[in-house]
Amino acid sequence: MSNVRVLFVCLGNICRSPMAEAVFRSKLQQAGLDGIVEVDSAGTGDWHIGHPPHEGTRKQLDLKGISYAGMKARQFIGQDNDQFDYIVCMDTKNEKDVRELIDGAVSGADKGRGAEVLTFMSLLPEKGIVDVPDPYYTGNFDYVYELVDEGCDRLLEQVRSALKGSN
Repeated sequence: MSNVRVLFVCLGNICRSPMAEAVFRSKLQQAGLDGIVEVDSAGTGDWHIGHPPHEGTRKQLDLKGISYAGMKARQFIGQDNDQFDYIVCMDTKNEKDVRELIDGAVSGADKGRGAEVLTFMSLLPEKGIVDVPDPYYTGNFDYVYELVDEGCDRLLEQVRSALKGSN
């Protein structure tokens, strides 16, 4: 595994997954891995394609000095399974939708190959919650940022281990 590619997925790709993309990208830069690990985000829905992150997400990222420059929402497609090593879903409904889209795009001998699909909160089992709450509905962007920040630290550890194991 020379380069690692990570895709964060939520419903509309304007709140949780772009927040995770920006935070993870920032952590990769700090760790000197930004040329080795690529990161992107997508949504399972198509309502916000081409839109920048939600104002609440932008405010949280601005408070922390984290760039989201150039980020625009896009929709997840089954072929993303071939392009990424990790597909990190922000909730269990997103995970179900992602797995269905992958199953529809992958056939025969390719079944079971591709990205590792996981839920974001599986990185933080001690929190005792299975889904990252959607701040589009709750308005609780600061709490979501706390979860994303901590979970991205754990994901960074996992990616570092994968990189070490591939050398």
